[in-house]
Amino acid sequence: MFPSLQNYLSQKSSLSEKEITVIESYFFAQRAKRNEILIDPNGVSDKFYFIVKGALRIYSINSEGVELSRFFAFENTFCTALPSFIDQKKSNEYLQSIEASQLLVINREDFYRLVDKYHEFERIYRKILEFSFINNQQRIYSYQGYTALERVQLLMKMQPDFLLRISNKLSASYLGMSPSTLSRTKRKL
Repeated sequence: MFPSLQNYLSQKSSLSEKEITVIESYFFAQRAKRNEILIDPNGVSDKFYFIVKGALRIYSINSEGVELSRFFAFENTFCTALPSFIDQKKSNEYLQSIEASQLLVINREDFYRLVDKYHEFERIYRKILEFSFINNQQRIYSYQGYTALERVQLLMKMQPDFLLRISNKLSASYLGMSPSTLSRTKRKL
């Protein structure tokens, strides 16, 4: 599983092989079953996950009991309930493995130790934060003024395999529409 992380670190930074070896020594392997909850709303996020194989979803449940998907992460991506990871307060959301997944995990203390020790690892973290910010902004803007068709088209442009891999129910919750609206919209493509 570690070659995926090594490849990611070497592509995203100018870390030396020795530095990458040190960094990966802080990670441990974990398998997650399909639909396994890794973080619940009452928990505090103290781990960062690198996805070797599989997919993770971050979601919450509103007062009517409806699941609202906020983010999906796939192979070669880091994922956690980032606000809780940063401020160490209750996550108020779930982190779930939606496929059987192979993960490399680092605890919060070690993660920030590496951020402090390696400038290039800090840059990777900054890129993760920037991606998160941009992704959330695009979702906000799409909810404010995009039609259902425009939201689906934007998703397909940004993540072409998303609709092939994620169920209509979960995709619809991410796009802020009902599964039937998503089905009708997909037929228009």
